[in-house]
Amino acid sequence: MTGSPALAIGGRELALGGHTWVMAVINLSPESRNLRTVAANPGQALEMAREFAALGATIIDLGGQSSHYDNPTITDAEEIARLVPAVELLVADGHLVSVDTWKPAVARAGLEAGAHLVNDTGGLTDPDMRALVAEWKIPSVVVYVEGAHPHDVGEVDTGPDKALRTAGALRRRLAELAAEGVHEVIIDPGIALNYRGDYGAYTNTQLDVIRASRHLHSLGRPVLIPIPRKREDHRVMAYITMALEYGADLIRVHDVAHACDLVDLFGRTPPELKR
Repeated sequence: MTGSPALAIGGRELALGGHTWVMAVINLSPESRNLRTVAANPGQALEMAREFAALGATIIDLGGQSSHYDNPTITDAEEIARLVPAVELLVADGHLVSVDTWKPAVARAGLEAGAHLVNDTGGLTDPDMRALVAEWKIPSVVVYVEGAHPHDVGEVDTGPDKALRTAGALRRRLAELAAEGVHEVIIDPGIALNYRGDYGAYTNTQLDVIRASRHLHSLGRPVLIPIPRKREDHRVMAYITMALEYGADLIRVHDVAHACDLVDLFGRTPPELKR
């Protein structure tokens, strides 16, 4: 946060402290398993964005590449073709738009189309991505990922003190980024990414990271908790509830209506955006 009480995105200020901003997911990848957030075309993405904004979401996170390791890795050109028309429509309609990608060429195309934020599921490890966000001087999300990117993962580490160890890795990453001119960084512990391995153990690790998210907050940057998708809706609600209870600055969600309602219930509804 670099000492600032607000996060500046797209010429607007998101006040931090005591409330939680909702980032709503819209997938432009037909391969995605999260069917309720898949848009078949840019027009449908715009309709969904308007619906999510009316519910209380502030940022729309657009992705053209499914991050599940079982799904195909599409080319930069195909991802750009899926993403850019939707970015242009949503920006023209006044939405704050995030581009969800680990590919620098895709991120650049999204920014040139008007996107306000890069959500890098590659963890800002690619030198070209780091140079891009430094050049554009825009906020970026650094996602903790155990691999080069979400399609390059093995079995997840479910060892003890995961939040503490994740915070340590992110602290080192933040120092590297600062040295390269990247300062406006949001941190994401990566607990919504898919990994191979013991599903039950990973579920417990996801919960443990949220419970110990004080270690993430100690880094002094806005903390985004990505809400994992589960087969059971009530478990998703439990993750949202925990993220709010433990003071997430932002939550990234597929279940937007329920998330916004819980933000309100917990008294964490943000103030009006300042321009």
